[in-house]
Amino acid sequence: MGMRAIVIREPGGPDTLDWAEVPDPEPGRGEVVVDVTATAANRADISQREGNYPPPPGASPYPGLECSGRINALGPGTEGSGWRVGDEVCALLSGGGYAERVAVPVGQLLPVPAGVDAVHAAALPEVACTVWSNLFMTAGLTSGDSVLVHGGGSGVGTFAIQLAHARGARVLTTAGSPEKLARCRELGADVGIDYHTEDFAARVKEETGGAGVDVVLDIMGGAYLDANVRSLAVGGRLVVIGLMGGAKAELNLGRMLVKRLSVHATSLRSRRPQEKAAIVAEVAQQVWPLIEKGAIRPIVDRTVPLREAAQAHRIMESSEHVGKIVLTAR
Repeated sequence: MGMRAIVIREPGGPDTLDWAEVPDPEPGRGEVVVDVTATAANRADISQREGNYPPPPGASPYPGLECSGRINALGPGTEGSGWRVGDEVCALLSGGGYAERVAVPVGQLLPVPAGVDAVHAAALPEVACTVWSNLFMTAGLTSGDSVLVHGGGSGVGTFAIQLAHARGARVLTTAGSPEKLARCRELGADVGIDYHTEDFAARVKEETGGAGVDVVLDIMGGAYLDANVRSLAVGGRLVVIGLMGGAKAELNLGRMLVKRLSVHATSLRSRRPQEKAAIVAEVAQQVWPLIEKGAIRPIVDRTVPLREAAQAHRIMESSEHVGKIVLTAR
């Protein structure tokens, strides 16, 4: 028996994505197979399509770092996990979401939150795990802290704003248009900064009385490094989760010493299954209740049929969207 999936014919643009017949996944030890209802587009999928972000060893070759769906089969070693065939789930993946079925380590499964439909649930696992692990597990953001979230209109950005706000932090964010900044404020941002027209480091100083923010969540990398460091308060923490602005820049260690700063650069996809399972468990305990009571909601810009993944990638590359682009498999 086979299925259909989005395959990358060769590294390149969106037109290199094909909807093709491929073999069914076989669950390994500790894995289940999920019939995919929906997945979501992420910047990592574009990098993989371009040949710059290969999947980790043993992961599915197809793009897709999250999905929602129903458990189709239980693999060996999943006895006693509490999951059953037919359960509705969403999942954090190392790859393979752009397909009709995918094998998932049982520790990376999450229940679909109450009050969220299966399509919108596909927009949650990657951003929830990324934001929780970086802002809270790594940077130690707490109530009363201030945080600068770059790319507030992105999937990660819209979730980070909501979660930081719900946990009692003061949220500053950057985005590329007045319309996106207005959406960010609706989601809980206290301060919006247009990165096209404003010096964000200067604005952060102004908005914090010269002190700076406690945490910066950054997707740009090299291009923003110096300004991010200048934006931090004494004891501040910079967490870099993307390199859209390049991988290299000069770091002023003198400023870091004086202000006792720390810089973290992290990737979720390459972590070991045990680390991912620990993150997923914390997300289920700390974040899912906030979603179920309506304090956080998945922000979905639009849905696109999975077979039209190339169009979803074009939309993402244009940066015209706010929140997530969901791909529906069924």
